[in-house]
Amino acid sequence: MASHRRPKQPSRTRVTVLTTAAAAAVALSSQAANAAPSEKPSKDEVKAKVDKLYTEAEQATEKYNGAKEKQEKLQKEISTIQDNVARGQEELNELRDGLGSMASAQYRSGGIDPSLQLFLSADPDDYLDKASTLDQLSGQQVEALKKIQVKQRDLAQQRSEATEKLKDLASTRTELGKKKEEVQGKLASAQKLLNSLTAQEKAALAAEEQRATRTSEREVLSGGTTAKPASGRAAAAFAAAQSKIGTPYVYGATGPSSFDCSGLTSWAYAQAGVGIPRTSEAQTGAGTRISSMSDLQVGDLVFFFNDLHHVGLYAGNGQVLHAPRTGTVVRYESMNTIGGPFMFGVRV
Repeated sequence: MASHRRPKQPSRTRVTVLTTAAAAAVALSSQAANAAPSEKPSKDEVKAKVDKLYTEAEQATEKYNGAKEKQEKLQKEISTIQDNVARGQEELNELRDGLGSMASAQYRSGGIDPSLQLFLSADPDDYLDKASTLDQLSGQQVEALKKIQVKQRDLAQQRSEATEKLKDLASTRTELGKKKEEVQGKLASAQKLLNSLTAQEKAALAAEEQRATRTSEREVLSGGTTAKPASGRAAAAFAAAQSKIGTPYVYGATGPSSFDCSGLTSWAYAQAGVGIPRTSEAQTGAGTRISSMSDLQVGDLVFFFNDLHHVGLYAGNGQVLHAPRTGTVVRYESMNTIGGPFMFGVRV
């Protein structure tokens, strides 16, 4: 006779868990179905992000410029030291040869002085500290030994200095590479954002920049009769910069076919016969500081952002002539639209 068992009923707890899980799954599915797809950033949002990346890239560019300038300076200093060491070694060899000639003459005349013989076979550094040794040498030999000792010390000091500078150069090159990667990374991120825009949005951004540039040009031209240059050299520097309007911005560039911000200002003043430092931060010490915008004159250097990473030339009527950032060209722009606060000016 077959056995008939009642099927085991699920426990109340299990039923509750399954019901809750099913309800949660239904709710999530409903939310997913009703959720709006992620919205594409607007043109203005993309522009804001791109402008921020360009600002960060320019900050890194000025650090890059500083490291590059330091590298070039160290290379020149090391080359000079190495040349001096080579000449010093030649002079030392001549001094030793001269002392050797004295020894040879003594030998031919009846023997070589024991102390001089010892010198020729060993390092002479200790000789001048031994009065008994000096007493056995002629005045001429003592003078030759002194010169050799001084020359040896000079060469040792210069070689030590060259070694330290070579270490500094190696760390500077490492820093330079890191800053270059940082700049390139920021620019690549900005370009990726720009590539997300439609052709129409890109055209709209370009039109906005063109309108702003034309407005700045009109402001400069309208103030032409009242805006005075700071000096003859400032006027010459400003004229040189004006000749480069339309030239592309390239980070690390100092002209004449492309510029970054401090590259333009240093190049412009060089055309006027005035040497100023390479980086924007260093250029703040190139002259007399002007705190008030109302006291600025054409050709004055003008600095922006709290860390002073951007510089241009004052163009009059609240306008600046500068190399703004990647993707732009040397142009006039209102000082109110730079993206960072005006800090002060410098009259070179």
